Amino acid sequence: MKTTTYRKIVLGSAIYDLIVTAPFATPWSFAFAHDQLNAINQALGGMALPAFTPFHVLFACLLGSVVLVWAALRVSDPQTRYGRFDGVARTMFSTWMIWTLAVTGAPLLWLFILPELSWGVVQWLPVQFDEPLIGTSAPRQ
Repeated sequence: MKTTTYRKIVLGSAIYDLIVTAPFATPWSFAFAHDQLNAINQALGGMALPAFTPFHVLFACLLGSVVLVWAALRVSDPQTRYGRFDGVARTMFSTWMIWTLAVTGAPLLWLFILPELSWGVVQWLPVQFDEPLIGTSAPRQ
């Protein structure tokens, strides 16, 4: 695919992250999100999600905060290099989600695994770099 198309994919994945991860950024928004995720998991036939202690909430919010900053960087500069790193992160996240699915059977996880794997795969597709004009020193992204 062309670099311009790839940059749009990196931008799209970053916007997706902003939307999905924002509720994990504060203890108050996470409490609401946890309730909603619990209801979805039960509606899909799963068991109630475990209650979170403040220590668990801390780690959820740390993750949410870091992902929001990472997403903001990719929104402001959706370069190929960032997409490749994001593909690695999504592979790692997907691995842990699949492990959790195997251990818990929580159907809610499919709603996260499928987009994560999809964004990860598409960000590892080959990119056809646009060559800079002769005499320019424009860097390849």
